[in-house]
Amino acid sequence: MLSKGFEVEMYTSTPEGDIVGLSDKIVASLDGFVREPDSRNVEYTTPPCYRYERLLCDLLRPRIRLRKYLTDLGGYTLIPGSTLALGGSDRFHRSDPENPYHTYIEQTYGTRVVTASVHINIGISDPEMLLQACRLVRVEAPLFLALSASSPFLDGKVTGYHSTRWGLFPKTPTHVPLFESHAHFIHWTEQQLAAGTMQNVRHLWASVRPNGDRRPYNLNRLELRICDLISDPVSLLAITALLEARLIQMLENPDLDPLKMSQLPAASRAQDLLTLTDANEIAASRLSLDAELKHWKDGGPIQARAWVEQIYQEVWGIAKKQGFSCFLLPLKKILREGNEAQKWLTLHQQGTDVRQVMQQAILATAAQEFALRDSLCQPLVA
Repeated sequence: MLSKGFEVEMYTSTPEGDIVGLSDKIVASLDGFVREPDSRNVEYTTPPCYRYERLLCDLLRPRIRLRKYLTDLGGYTLIPGSTLALGGSDRFHRSDPENPYHTYIEQTYGTRVVTASVHINIGISDPEMLLQACRLVRVEAPLFLALSASSPFLDGKVTGYHSTRWGLFPKTPTHVPLFESHAHFIHWTEQQLAAGTMQNVRHLWASVRPNGDRRPYNLNRLELRICDLISDPVSLLAITALLEARLIQMLENPDLDPLKMSQLPAASRAQDLLTLTDANEIAASRLSLDAELKHWKDGGPIQARAWVEQIYQEVWGIAKKQGFSCFLLPLKKILREGNEAQKWLTLHQQGTDVRQVMQQAILATAAQEFALRDSLCQPLVA
């Protein structure tokens, strides 16, 4: 098994669903939480670990502490979803007015970056295998977006996206190649820093990126950044299990590389794969599991839901052999019943207004977290 960890960004809100900026108070009072450029977001990180049972408690423990703090602070709560669903996208709420990087972000991107998400980190120590993993996950990242979409609303309106977050997010730099090697990644990063298209080594906002303690030189993990906030920890573990099993499959089969296996014309394959993948990301941001995508192997059409099912069947045996296939099972429910965005849109189409949808989601998310705490993580009981 591979090591896994999460960076989780969440909005703080009132029970009515109005998102409020509390990160300065949270960071000052609770260990383990850090600010985002906008004060309405707060982030926590789980330590890398191998076992999914432990990972579940690592996800829940900080959130339960945060919920108690927010309740004591003034009856505040956490709201699921990845956008400012009920309003507030007209202006930035700076968390650190003196931070020049935050100033750059506000002035360059505005509130398009004031989103909540989860970044999934998977440990791979060999840099060349890590860059191959990034190539494979890059062309399949739209599937993870499709499974996780949770932002169909913005400013109280239906946007036409299942993931408004990824539909509007300013991917930076605008052109990120499929890195052919670690040396390619180093050279490209140095070029971007020199040209100013990246302000620092963290300023690479693509669907997936190699990460490590001294980027771009020392790398030790793949960071999948495309997912919307997955508020259900069980669903998040299922999506992570799919990613891990796919990467183990690649490590066992080094030929599982889009640059090698794709049947697209060799002369233009790298660029064709990028063009295809960019179009798939747009399609997945709009229709998630119902989107028609193009497969990287041959460019043929395939529905996102069917593609996920295909990979699920391929990696099931690997996950079973490694002892974590039970954590894959909730994917079947997502494929059958839809992701969060699809469920919320169904409620809205049935006559529930956007605010009521989000209020119901707030209650359901809290209830689920407390139920998981009580049944699976007894040491977390306050």
